[in-house]
Amino acid sequence: MQCLSVALIAGGLLSGAAHAAGIEDTMKAKSCFACHAADKKLVGPAYKDVAAKYKADKGAVSKLASKIQKGGAGVWGAVPMPANAVTEAEAKQMAEWVLKVK
Repeated sequence: MQCLSVALIAGGLLSGAAHAAGIEDTMKAKSCFACHAADKKLVGPAYKDVAAKYKADKGAVSKLASKIQKGGAGVWGAVPMPANAVTEAEAKQMAEWVLKVK
């Protein structure tokens, strides 16, 4: 029974890692990394800076998902972020991923 529990936990961790890799692949395909990097400002802010800014915000996932889909301006400077052709579910997954970057 203990082996089964360990296997289930390990499987869950691996599927979580695979899910994170899948959303990262989606972000690459949607050109998110053309303007953003995990650890440094490019055209837009570093993902780690976004995560730090919204760390205590309970509504951060919804706010960021909306910005990912609809675009935004003024929060990080004068350069606007264009709207992105992603589903609501993809935008939410992307926002969750961004908020975990350190």
